[in-house]
Amino acid sequence: MQERVVLSKSYDPAGVESRWYQVWEKAGYFAPRGGEEHPAYCIMIPPPNVTGSLHMGHAFQDTIMDALTRYHRMQGERTLWQTGTDHAGIATQMVVERQLEQEGKTRHDLGREAFVERIWQWRNTSGGTIVRQLRRLGASCDWSRERFTMDEHLSHAVTEVFVRLYQEGLIYRGQRLVNWDPVLHTAVSDLEVVAEEEAGSLWHMRYPLADGSGHLVVATTRPETMLGDTAVAVHPEDERYRHLVGRRVRLPLAERDIPIIADVYVDPAFGSGCVKITPAHDFNDYAIGQRHGLAMINILTVDARLNDAVPAAYRGLDRFVARERVLADLEAQGLLEKTEPHRLMVPRGDRSRAVVEPYLTDQWFVRAGVLAEEAIRVVEDGRIRFVPSSWDKTYFEWMRNIQDWCISRQIWWGHRIPAWYGPDGRVIVCRSEAEALEWAAEEYGRPVALIRDPDVLDTWFSSALWPFSTLGWPAHTPELRTFHPTNVLVTGFDIIFFWVARMIMMGLKFTGEVPFREVYITGLIRDAEGQKMSKSKGNILDPLDLIDGIGLDDLVEKRTRDMMQPQLAQRIAAATRREFPQGIPAFGTDALRFTMASLATQGRDIKFDLGRIEGYRNFCNKLWNASRFVLMNTEGADCGLERGELPLSVPDRWIRSALNRLAEDMARAFDQYRFNDAANAIYQFLWGHYCDWYLELVKPILYGEIVPEAEKVAARRTLVQVLETALRLLHPLMPFITEELWQKVAPVAGRGGDSIMLAPWPDADPALNDPGIEAEMAWVMSFINGVRNIRGAMDLPPARELEILVTGAPEVLERLERFRTLILPLAKLSGWSILTGEAPAGCAAGVVEGLCFHIPLAGVIDLAAETDRLHKALAKLDGDLAQVQKKLGNETFLAKAKPEVVAKDREKQRSLAEKRQGLAEALARIEALGRKS
Repeated sequence: MQERVVLSKSYDPAGVESRWYQVWEKAGYFAPRGGEEHPAYCIMIPPPNVTGSLHMGHAFQDTIMDALTRYHRMQGERTLWQTGTDHAGIATQMVVERQLEQEGKTRHDLGREAFVERIWQWRNTSGGTIVRQLRRLGASCDWSRERFTMDEHLSHAVTEVFVRLYQEGLIYRGQRLVNWDPVLHTAVSDLEVVAEEEAGSLWHMRYPLADGSGHLVVATTRPETMLGDTAVAVHPEDERYRHLVGRRVRLPLAERDIPIIADVYVDPAFGSGCVKITPAHDFNDYAIGQRHGLAMINILTVDARLNDAVPAAYRGLDRFVARERVLADLEAQGLLEKTEPHRLMVPRGDRSRAVVEPYLTDQWFVRAGVLAEEAIRVVEDGRIRFVPSSWDKTYFEWMRNIQDWCISRQIWWGHRIPAWYGPDGRVIVCRSEAEALEWAAEEYGRPVALIRDPDVLDTWFSSALWPFSTLGWPAHTPELRTFHPTNVLVTGFDIIFFWVARMIMMGLKFTGEVPFREVYITGLIRDAEGQKMSKSKGNILDPLDLIDGIGLDDLVEKRTRDMMQPQLAQRIAAATRREFPQGIPAFGTDALRFTMASLATQGRDIKFDLGRIEGYRNFCNKLWNASRFVLMNTEGADCGLERGELPLSVPDRWIRSALNRLAEDMARAFDQYRFNDAANAIYQFLWGHYCDWYLELVKPILYGEIVPEAEKVAARRTLVQVLETALRLLHPLMPFITEELWQKVAPVAGRGGDSIMLAPWPDADPALNDPGIEAEMAWVMSFINGVRNIRGAMDLPPARELEILVTGAPEVLERLERFRTLILPLAKLSGWSILTGEAPAGCAAGVVEGLCFHIPLAGVIDLAAETDRLHKALAKLDGDLAQVQKKLGNETFLAKAKPEVVAKDREKQRSLAEKRQGLAEALARIEALGRKS
């Protein structure tokens, strides 16, 4: 006899989650287990910024990665989810610089060495926020192998890669156009530039022909850059200007002659069809300049002031002050033809918010085209597969048009470029300063002083090595041999080029293998109306707030914190109070994870609706209560664990067959990255099949006085074993509640083990499928639902037993009789009689696959009272519907209201109309019955 298990009356996510995560981590369950006889499975986490905190995108992707990790771990594979964080060069440096600013200091006051030490101090004391939050989400990463991109070993790998690429001529230092942040004084990647549409102007300026015979009109949104123009371009087939190609114009204010050139880039329909060409300050102009051999005149300093390359009157001016001066001078000379309002995309640094300038400067570059060739081939030949496959096209488009990669940044925090300069400026690239000094002494014939390059590497450079540097490369470690290539990369589409492609290029170059075999691309998490989540929209949801809950005042403060626009803050505060009048309740980690999985449809962005997570919190409660029922009926009782074959009832056979099909469906869904299918399948089984049907079907067997004991034992065994198996199937998506319940249920079901996460994944057995019994039970449930639907439509008391009349073929009536003991209690029937003629007046009728049934209503309901009730309900509904329709018919409301408000009202209109139709149909049925009677 087993000891009685205590399961609390209600599910408390907070207490369960924190306790079990500590148990798992302390026991070392997240580390790979098993020997070489077990296949290896590895996922690399996209390393989050050390400065970051968990957002909805992280929660979504980490849920998927953890579900895959747990699924493969339960299949007995040596499973590694490699975790770690990125040093996030610019972001981290800015955090510490802000701290210094509050102390009245700058990094230059400290000096480079002391400043970098200060950043390490910050990282060690405050840089673990997102790591703690990942644990809160249930991430089963191997924390014993946690890596940081600035770790000594990973830094060694970065240096090794740089040196080898340089020695092969694949890294060089040269002058090219880059995105320049004039506040941070560094080059930035395209991903660190946010282009936003803003109101601006389009200025039309006259450039006189050098021979005085007329002028050309050019249009620009950045007139100050004209001082760096080196040509005016027209389309070669533009008849208006073809005769001018090869002649020259006089550049106003700068008093230089520049050529008129022909280039197919020019759009003859835009503006005048003439384009000013400033190769040093526009990416398109730079390409034109390269094609035509134009001079590159840089007119800006590092902080976006005009330099000595411009006339004296403009030197030292901020670019925007210079703009006004240039416009005024042009107008004074009669050369400003007109000014037009113009909407344009303005590039701003995502950290500094400063307008980013295309800037000509000396930087370090990787010759990406050479590395891209094999990276394209491995996707073409299927060695790497994108899921969904439509992302192949995006990948190929980027890779076939790849440009050299700017890898240097003018900041202090990061991997310093391993390059030194000799007395004559000669570049020396070595693995260490000692090696550089030794090489220089031999090269120069004497010891010489060297100056190290001050730049650091782009953060994406070290991230590109993540799949193999974290496993020990350049050493040939056991981990590298076992887990590389990794199995799948889970990431967003926005970094296919910035990270995914570069990992493929670097992995192929330095390991000779692909870094991963599949790339699962996730969609964006949007709000319930489909809008992108952003602070300015006030619609950001914090995953931890959904897990733990947050009060209204705290939520408002969080959403409006650090907002510089008071009106925007007020609007967001008001909208938040309307949307969450009570704040956000605690839903728990499992409900959030299951919501994420249920929404993970391939190739689509995700509309996150709080109603969905609330439904899955209820799912947790339903599962908890069902488990309590199972334990109350099985623990301490004979569950037949020591017996052999037992006589299974029809419900037992049905639920076991359905469970076996579920195991098939779940494995297929995980293998195909169809997480929404996996979530839907287990939800429908547990809530629909198991809780709503099987638990009710089995009660007459468990509690029946004349039911044979062997059948009761079989029912108890099925009851607990099916639940135990279903918990294992659910575990990858809902790890916490399944562990808590499994610890109680597994011993009763006869399964041992320390943790559900180490228990075997349930394998489907085709021999256990019983399509015949599943079809029989589908008919039974359809009949019971038919009776229940009429009860609901007629508002009949659910507990009142009914006598019904039935007609049908003999085999159908035989089937009905065969399942009498199941149908009577669940349909709340006292019995049935076979109808031989016409149904009596006052009956409600239904049809289920060959069986007609009639429910006599005389004496069951008061037709007159029910008719009156339905008329009153319809009248109220009509009033509500008219009010909404009037609102939606108001053009002023439609023009001024937010789209999400209009959408909610349209949904309300649809819902009211649907309810009205149901009431009208019920009324029609009642009135028809009244006429018949």
